[in-house]
Amino acid sequence: MEQISNCPVCQNNTFEKYLEVKDYTVSNENFQIVGCKSCGFKFTNPRPNSNEMGEYYKAESYISHTNTSKGLIAKIYHAVRKYTLKSKVNLINRLCPQKGKLLDVGCGTGMFLNQANENGWKVSGIEPDSGARQIAEKSIEAIIKTEILSSFQNEQFNIITMWHVLEHIHLLNETINWLKERLYEDGLLIIAVPNHESKDAELYQEKWAAYDVPRHLYHFSQKSITKLFSEKGFQLKETLPMKFDSFYVSMLSTKYQTGKINYFKAFIDGFRSNHNAKKNEGNYSSLIYVFKKN
Repeated sequence: MEQISNCPVCQNNTFEKYLEVKDYTVSNENFQIVGCKSCGFKFTNPRPNSNEMGEYYKAESYISHTNTSKGLIAKIYHAVRKYTLKSKVNLINRLCPQKGKLLDVGCGTGMFLNQANENGWKVSGIEPDSGARQIAEKSIEAIIKTEILSSFQNEQFNIITMWHVLEHIHLLNETINWLKERLYEDGLLIIAVPNHESKDAELYQEKWAAYDVPRHLYHFSQKSITKLFSEKGFQLKETLPMKFDSFYVSMLSTKYQTGKINYFKAFIDGFRSNHNAKKNEGNYSSLIYVFKKN
């Protein structure tokens, strides 16, 4: 385990315990989430180091790294993903109508890259997980690299996407600097992460599935992610909701509460979360942030 001594957002070195959360996916170990006493940013501390972390992804239930459709949750996940893939491609087409070069960091099994490629984009990806990367490379003829900071050193892109990836990155500040260098001057960075200020996070507390410790190293709010990127030379262009996430996260969260999914409760709580977000500063379960360089 490694101990983080400075807040990744403001560099303050005093923290307070926020929650103790169990890893329900792989290890059943407990991990502590702390909050920075200066800026309030939440992060998992201590955490597995980068060499240890691979052990915490070794589960077929970690759906984003496989194409498994075993079980009802996986079937629901894949059904929703088909819809959201179209929405993601529509988003990048709206933001960059001329299309161009797209890099997906943490591309998983390559489904988004495949859709974007079919839509006329020149695509590249980064995926550290060898199993997911092999699936991606088989499904699409594209350059899929294994590591972020050493990749694409002499290239730039019109759009870089990170769909639920930033919260997994050990070298957070170094990665954001790398992202800025990889973008054209008018390029756009699209980041999707869970939002711990959502209603479903409030309802489920330490059982909220989107804490997903220790794989999720950071736990963002709208304020903290905007501050982080602002200090790295980015400006927030727009924020968009991921409305399906509240239902999916609520399903997993009810399972963590009782050992069995309560579909009715998950639907009600997901609906409550989205309804609350409409009148509460857009605090949906997950949010998409579109950043441009200052």
